[in-house]
This record gives sequence, C-alpha cells and structure tokens, in this order.
Amino acid sequence: MGDARSRMPRPRPVADLLTEALRGKPAERRLKEGRIWLLWDEAVGERIASLARPVGFRDGTLTVAVANAPWMQQLNFLKGGIVEKLNTLLGGPVVRDIYLKAGRTVSPVEAPPERRPPPRELTRAEREFVASETESVEDPELREIISHLMAKHLASKPTGEE
Repeated sequence: MGDARSRMPRPRPVADLLTEALRGKPAERRLKEGRIWLLWDEAVGERIASLARPVGFRDGTLTVAVANAPWMQQLNFLKGGIVEKLNTLLGGPVVRDIYLKAGRTVSPVEAPPERRPPPRELTRAEREFVASETESVEDPELREIISHLMAKHLASKPTGEE
C-alpha cells in the first residue's frame, strides 16, 4: 500500500475522477439529461416557465407539469420548438418528445425550504476550492454541473472558516 501512495504525487480532484469514471457510461448521459432542469427557464422563457415545469425524464420523453388546461393546449402547439431549443442548449438530441400533464408548477428552487436553513453565500475560500477542484474537467457542461452541485452542497452547510 505504501508504494501506491508514493507513485501518486498529489490527490486527484474529485471532478477528474468523476469525469473519467463516467465517460461513455450511462451516468454521463444522465448528467446531460439533468441539465434540462437547469436550462428549462432559458429554453421556454419566463412566462411559460411560470406555468410549466419539467417533472420527469425517461427514454427521451420529458414530462412537464402544466398549471391549467388552456396553457396545456397552447404548449401542445409549442412542443416542437421547445424540444429544438432544449436540444440546442444541451448540445445534442437528448429530448425527443414532451408529455404534458396537469400538475403543480412551483419550481423546487422557488418552493419555500421546509426544514433546511436557506443556502448561504459561499466564502471566498469555498469558491476557490470549487474552482480548483473543477478546473481540470475538460467538458464545460460537466464542469458546470459538478461546480453547481459542489457549491450547492457547500452552501447548505454552516459557515466554515473564512
């Protein structure tokens, strides 16, 4: 065991290990699919985003909860354009179809936190840590996702040292 440590000059960033481990695997695709939720507002605009939210994704079909029947009918006509815009933002043909259903449209980000304290601003040291851990991830989409998740995790913890 001692020999293995001496061959490794310094610990590798988690982001590197994730990128390497997920490359070409179904999980890499799942990360790309997960970006749908991050890009939804940009893809559909503020007005539609306030009335329709993605709630599920399976086998190329995005399930979207829509606030009311008139908007469901309207979005039925816009589905093709929304699929096209999402795929452009995702950088490939991830979404094939959209299934509309009646449901709640409050974004999890907008929903009031139940038992968790509100996220806090990251300290400078934490921001630098996230940047240094993710700087070597070559894929910009994956780097953005990992940075976002790390920042979200750190922001949910009590403040460490400045």
